[in-house]
Amino acid sequence: MNERIFCSNSTHCACKDGFQSVSGRRYFPDLSETCEDIDECNAGLAKCKLQSYCVNDIGRYYCVCVSNIPVINWLITLKNNGSKEYIAKKATQLLQSLESSILNESFVSPGKREDPVLDIVYETKKCDKTSEKTVLEAGNNTMDLNCTDAFKGNTGDKSAVALITYRSLGDILNGSFFSNTRGAVEVKMNSHVVSGTIGMKEKVYLSNPVFLTFKHTQPVGVRAKHLCVHWEGSEEGGSWSTEGCTHVASNDSYTKCKCFHLSSFAVLMALAPKADGALAAITYVGLSLSLLCLLLAALTFLLCRPIQNTGTSLHLQLSICLFLADLVFLTGFKQTEPKVLCAIIAGVLHYLYLAAFTWMFLEGLHLFLTVRNLRVANYTSTGKFKKRFMYPLGYGIPALIVAVSASVGHKNYGTHSHCWLKRDEGLLWSFMGPVAIIILINLIFYFQILWILRNKLSSLNKEVSTIQDTRVMTFKAIAQLFILGCPWGLGYFMVDAVGETVRSIIAYLFTIINVLQGVFLFVVYCLLNRQVRMEYKKWFRRMQKGAETETTEVSHSTTHTKVVRPASLQCRVLV
Repeated sequence: MNERIFCSNSTHCACKDGFQSVSGRRYFPDLSETCEDIDECNAGLAKCKLQSYCVNDIGRYYCVCVSNIPVINWLITLKNNGSKEYIAKKATQLLQSLESSILNESFVSPGKREDPVLDIVYETKKCDKTSEKTVLEAGNNTMDLNCTDAFKGNTGDKSAVALITYRSLGDILNGSFFSNTRGAVEVKMNSHVVSGTIGMKEKVYLSNPVFLTFKHTQPVGVRAKHLCVHWEGSEEGGSWSTEGCTHVASNDSYTKCKCFHLSSFAVLMALAPKADGALAAITYVGLSLSLLCLLLAALTFLLCRPIQNTGTSLHLQLSICLFLADLVFLTGFKQTEPKVLCAIIAGVLHYLYLAAFTWMFLEGLHLFLTVRNLRVANYTSTGKFKKRFMYPLGYGIPALIVAVSASVGHKNYGTHSHCWLKRDEGLLWSFMGPVAIIILINLIFYFQILWILRNKLSSLNKEVSTIQDTRVMTFKAIAQLFILGCPWGLGYFMVDAVGETVRSIIAYLFTIINVLQGVFLFVVYCLLNRQVRMEYKKWFRRMQKGAETETTEVSHSTTHTKVVRPASLQCRVLV
């Protein structure tokens, strides 16, 4: 027999008190209906007085009196004996119960009050729907609210608003309940927990923001960054979240926030990692040198006509992507405010680094096709490969990946300490995944190329320049693969490595290899390229000859100056 159903006769059944029908029907003909427990505490059906909290049970609820001990002691007991999710769940129930009780008991006589048992101070006011501004103060924290906006659509007679400051709750719901802490050494609570409420259980969304000013509870450090958060509670637990709240300003004593909903709020203080002076110097000097080398390499590939072919076109696009990525990284990686700008910078870096790896994949594919067809790069049908294949893939694939990633997890672009992808939600794999796939595919290409060179070309004259050039290209491409790919693998382990010493070593290796990528590309594809060196020498000779000729002409003529210009340059680079 179903113990949750009561039947007065064989055709008239109903759920017992404390239960409700899953189908929503009040009466039903038989015992086949399912009745579920009603959560009176969260449904707003419980009637518990101010100095008590509601506990839901199967088919009923009960109020637990806390008049003999402070509520904070009860929460501490929960903290010591319960899971994090259970503590968050009970804290959420406590917040909702106190908000409802305070508004119900204080509507008749609004004002400021203090309850030492609950360890709270609060102020309630009647909120005139026609007024645009109401300011409440409780425990040196203030809330500036637009009453018209808060009560829009509310046809009831009661129009009261309350600001509650919980002086001890922050010791329980501390920074450990804020999960988004990547890039920060530590997150601490730096205010009291406050609730702004009009007595509704669900979150009240506002078209005009509510402004909250919090008094700090501890000194502000030099490396501190304040975060405006609200409590996101649920039946399963709860956590602090920055969604819907924005930091406005901070000084040594106060932080001002604006939020577009009413809830429970606090200010967290995130301590950024202590800067490593040597690592920062390596980063800035190395990136500056790489930018110069990438610019010279791009100009070489673009302007030196004798070396232009499909291979140099691929090198050019790779150099451009890395140049732009390094430039954005150098100027915007630490620009965490405003959040929208930081998210855009993270998205641009995501795209540029993906584009660089995509062009590296195309280099491997082009080299593989060249060797497989026993053709050198200069003899490949560059027109079709470049126009129909290279550019749509080189720039289209990264754009597609970033577009999908941004549409699914746009909130995960930008962290509190730098403008890059957050690791918490797995979005980083939208970068690490394609990079790993490209490295694996290129390794397969290069091993097949080496096998073809060993087996199919071994019978030919070893001095044939085309074979030598192809082998040189292959080894350069393999070296490029490791130089560009290894740092990102190191960067992944740098975050998850155990121990400060190992993390520090990996951080230095990651930084040194990563910032010198541009130098490597310039050295390998320009300085170590015999044809490019010949063009450089021709250019320097002509420059020197032109300067000498101009000096001679000027010195032999005081009335008529004739400047002899150098012959037309084949390579117009490095001006």
